[in-house]
Amino acid sequence: MNTKRNPSVLIIGAGATGMLSAIRLRDAGITDITIIEKADRVGGTWRDNTYPGVACDIPSHHYCYSFEPAPWSHQCAVGSELQNYMEHVGKKYGVTETVRFNEVVTSCVYDDQGKWTVTTDKGAVFVVDFVIAATGILHHPKYPDIPGLDDFAGDSWHTAKWNHDVNLTDKRIGVIGTGSTSHQVVPELVNAGHDVTVFQRTPQWVFPFPNLKFPEWMRNRWKAKPSRTKPWKWFFKTFIEQFFVKATVGAPVQNAILKFSVKSYLRLGVRDKELRAKLTPDYGVGCKRLVVNFTFYPAIQKPNVDLITDGIEGIEPEGVRTKDGKLHILDVLVLSTGFHNFNYMRPMNVVGRAGHTIEDSWGEGRFRTSHAILMENFPNYFLMLGPGTPIGNNSVIGMAEEQIDYVLQLIDIWREERADEIEPTPQAVAAFADYIKAGLEGSVWVGGCQSWYQDVDGIPAIFPYPWSDFVKSMEAVDTSELTMRKLQNEEIARAV
Repeated sequence: MNTKRNPSVLIIGAGATGMLSAIRLRDAGITDITIIEKADRVGGTWRDNTYPGVACDIPSHHYCYSFEPAPWSHQCAVGSELQNYMEHVGKKYGVTETVRFNEVVTSCVYDDQGKWTVTTDKGAVFVVDFVIAATGILHHPKYPDIPGLDDFAGDSWHTAKWNHDVNLTDKRIGVIGTGSTSHQVVPELVNAGHDVTVFQRTPQWVFPFPNLKFPEWMRNRWKAKPSRTKPWKWFFKTFIEQFFVKATVGAPVQNAILKFSVKSYLRLGVRDKELRAKLTPDYGVGCKRLVVNFTFYPAIQKPNVDLITDGIEGIEPEGVRTKDGKLHILDVLVLSTGFHNFNYMRPMNVVGRAGHTIEDSWGEGRFRTSHAILMENFPNYFLMLGPGTPIGNNSVIGMAEEQIDYVLQLIDIWREERADEIEPTPQAVAAFADYIKAGLEGSVWVGGCQSWYQDVDGIPAIFPYPWSDFVKSMEAVDTSELTMRKLQNEEIARAV
């Protein structure tokens, strides 16, 4: 007879990770689940980003739930197909109808009775045993700090908030930024015949990966028997783990092949020496997250596009003025300037044990966790895909599947009444930080660049080891890394 306690769990976010968390909790027999989503639909990244050319840069068969394969149309699925997939999963597994949509969590406060009080912008209050913050990494658009940004007289928007109501016909379009998003959107604008000016601050290394379309007969076979996709998932998963991930952590053969691939693609793909010089990074291959693309180089060489590398002096009503004094006249300004990458659950107010706030822990820009999930002073609070999670160019869904299994082991400690409060020891948090720092030595992440992975000390908050190490770290909970207490404050276990 199952005598496990049934905890109350609140999940923040109904993106890919939030839905996964709900599905896995139910599979484990946990039924008291509340899901709160700030938007009007499930989907997260693929709901929010609708810019032209939006697509995943991870092969589709690998970038999906292990329990729900799909008959993908392309090697790397486009945004609308991924959003449809997310909505399909939400409906099929009974998640969508349980989500509280259009509601924002404003605060999570822990009390001395082992409960979290969660408040929303609609005045709703929930008292729960566990909080799973599945808020994602890149979901708060970052706007550039450029003088005069608000003075621009034309239409302007961030790529994550694309304005589809504006007719771009005969418009002069400026795009600020040349990261992964820009590498997708610029070719779409250029190939549509628009006059495009791209303002580049830092060039990117690009790995050539054509987004092949699968033939209909193959998709029909997958639809008839989804298990036929398994070899494809295995192939892409193996390719990424054995090539991309190992290349980034310093494996000599894979690293050499990666360098040769991107440098050869730049050399052969951009024939004009002056343009090629502008597109050549001055940092090591992989120091920034590698751009996977096969359309940007052909597009940037077309006559209706200009690549501007002079710094931006300011923005005026008519356009963008660069530091060489030239005013670039524009009708539309697109900001492809990334996200506030370390916001995670913020700006919500998170108050843990003894009044300890998230700003007390992270206010100085140092993001410390244990296993990229647990935070000291925040018992029974799990941050999915937290600092120390991104692993090379790998699937975040795969990472989340490993993490939720680890979280379920932690919750089982509570369900079995071995503890009411679970948090990492200070030693475990320090050890994880040292582990990450040690792994960075010899990796591409310290290749002399600034990237969105880096904290205030310039330390990338990623997992700089092979995928197999990440999986192993999630296999079993080591209780010596935990502070576990009963409500009566009787300490169960603590590493000293």
